[in-house]
Amino acid sequence: MNVAIPTEDKQMQAIIEKVRFGERLTREDGEFMYRSDDLLSIGQMANEVNLRKNGRKVYFIENMSLYFTNVCEAHCAFCNFRKDQGQEGAYTLSGPEMIAYVEQHIHPDVREFHIVGGHNPHVPFQYYVDSLKALNERFPEVALKAYTAAEIDFFSRISGLSYKEVLQELMKAGLQSLTGGGAEILSDEYRKKMRVDKADVSQYLEVHRTAHNLGLRTHTTMLYGSVEKKEDRINHMLQIRELQDETNGFQVFIPLSMQPISPKASIRRRNSAFDDLKAIAISRLMLDNFQHIKAYFINIGTQLTQVSLTMGASDVHGTMVKERISHAAGALTPEGITREDLIWLIKGAGRIPVERDTFYNEVRVYE
Repeated sequence: MNVAIPTEDKQMQAIIEKVRFGERLTREDGEFMYRSDDLLSIGQMANEVNLRKNGRKVYFIENMSLYFTNVCEAHCAFCNFRKDQGQEGAYTLSGPEMIAYVEQHIHPDVREFHIVGGHNPHVPFQYYVDSLKALNERFPEVALKAYTAAEIDFFSRISGLSYKEVLQELMKAGLQSLTGGGAEILSDEYRKKMRVDKADVSQYLEVHRTAHNLGLRTHTTMLYGSVEKKEDRINHMLQIRELQDETNGFQVFIPLSMQPISPKASIRRRNSAFDDLKAIAISRLMLDNFQHIKAYFINIGTQLTQVSLTMGASDVHGTMVKERISHAAGALTPEGITREDLIWLIKGAGRIPVERDTFYNEVRVYE
């Protein structure tokens, strides 16, 4: 007697076999997984890949978020952080003002400043250089992970310098790594719909390519859950994967769950837990040339972050200290978290917490 096996089951089994033997997944594989509701099989495969790459270790860093300015010339549809010059709540901090803020909030174990902000055309490029220089001179032991690829493109436009020259000037001031923001969805159609009037797809990729060629290790993101199609998400991953094949300069991929404008927004305006977990798991499976996939607790919450550690995530970001951008957009999570809570969260998933530095060097393992 012949038993008919559904096509969907055959496709999933074929992907499982590919993963088992370390074969690269295709666009069609990724799109199929996004159509499938078999989250457990997808998560199990992602867990297998992650254990192969990182064992049971899960990484975090003691870091602090800094925002020199929220004045921005761009009007991206998803952003509630930006302000116009002169608008109530708009600010641009000088180096000494930022140092005063840091001294008020920093603690001795902070190893990284995570620095992003608005594209403020009312100050020169030198302002952004001097901002890093001031921090580097006052806190030389803290790594500067600063600016997005979109900010680098903006600096290039206001200064007349090439991407390479902009990055070299910032590196002289103390820049050690680029943040991953500004990617949103790497689709020109999406960027037009969402009024992403900043670096386009090719510019975003070229900034990271240039940074990698200068020896910088960078981060990269995907902001999902608005108008994009699932195919757009896979295409986004494939473009990032292709650049990583070329440069091997990315340290981590960070799926960012879109936040509604208001914290009071109903659950129907937020991504489902199912979609958030799928984004992490599929990222882990498609991005075979990335060492780490990050679960960003600021956007998906601490409990879902804990679940994601068995679905492909190997990094839970860090202590943050006063995150503002996602919270301006309606995130319901804490603005930061303690080291003790991160350790508890990781151990609660049966994993080994590892404190790291900006470059994933291990500082301390909490067995």
